[in-house]
Amino acid sequence: MNLKKTSINDIKAPIKQEMEKFESFFKDSMKTKIRLLDIINRYIIKRKGKEIRPILVFLSAKITGKISNSTYIAAALTQLLHTATLIHDDVVDEAYERRGFFSINALWKTKAAVLVGDFLLSKGLLIALDNNEFEQLKVLSEAVREMSEGELLQLEKSRKLNITEEIYFDIIYKKTASLMATCTLLGAISAKANDADQQKLKKFGEYLGIAFQMKDDLFDYEKQGSIGKPTGNDIKEKKLTLPLIYVLRGVSEKERRWALKIIRKHNKNSEKVNELISFVKEKGGLDYTRDKMIEFKQKSLDILNEFPSSEAREALLNLVDYTINRNV
Repeated sequence: MNLKKTSINDIKAPIKQEMEKFESFFKDSMKTKIRLLDIINRYIIKRKGKEIRPILVFLSAKITGKISNSTYIAAALTQLLHTATLIHDDVVDEAYERRGFFSINALWKTKAAVLVGDFLLSKGLLIALDNNEFEQLKVLSEAVREMSEGELLQLEKSRKLNITEEIYFDIIYKKTASLMATCTLLGAISAKANDADQQKLKKFGEYLGIAFQMKDDLFDYEKQGSIGKPTGNDIKEKKLTLPLIYVLRGVSEKERRWALKIIRKHNKNSEKVNELISFVKEKGGLDYTRDKMIEFKQKSLDILNEFPSSEAREALLNLVDYTINRNV
């Protein structure tokens, strides 16, 4: 097993042609006669991210069978849903940047951003219906429900600050892992994989998604890019993630009250937030979270190793490695 090559281009190598074809397929799926919407959609396409979700769809199809037209539809559905949720998240979080670029709500205001997100979601549902992909539609609809529940559960717990580790894992499964599990399941379905392989790949996507989200949660407490400082954004938004949950469980009542007071009353005070970040590091919150992340990484690798050796399997193994070693 070779896990040395961890760039996105290396991971895409076995599906390079399919991803190139998907780019035009995805552009076509977003076309509209509304000029403003067309302008915003072009902005979204130009600033697309790493496309991890379509990659997961294509590689999951390839590891179990052949890539088909259904695979392209599945990739478009998941990318449309993912893009819609990012736009809506930026509105909810009042975020004006996404991957170093202005967010949709920063450029076109909240109302337009919400409507664009709704448009992208509806386009995904319509593509499935127009192509009689009813099983894909069912799987995707379940993911939308899970993601909405996850966001609302996190919102509820951020108000009460009473989150446990069990609830944390429930939130990150619903918010992040459910969509990755949908990608891997839809890829397998599109290749007409047997039920056992479909369920294996769904579980693989779930474990990968949980590890992916824990890596994101660690970023909040670690040095970031050129500024060399943690962002503390989760604390500022009163989101309790695993590093802090673990620490609060083991400290004295006095320390717990001090930490919760910062989150409740001083979460916009950078100096206080940095004090809390240092406290979490000292008490082993980051080490505990990294260990948990490695556990889920290993679970995902164990599933992949049940499949025969192939280019697609190697690429997915590399994707797992990339997920926990990425810098952004």
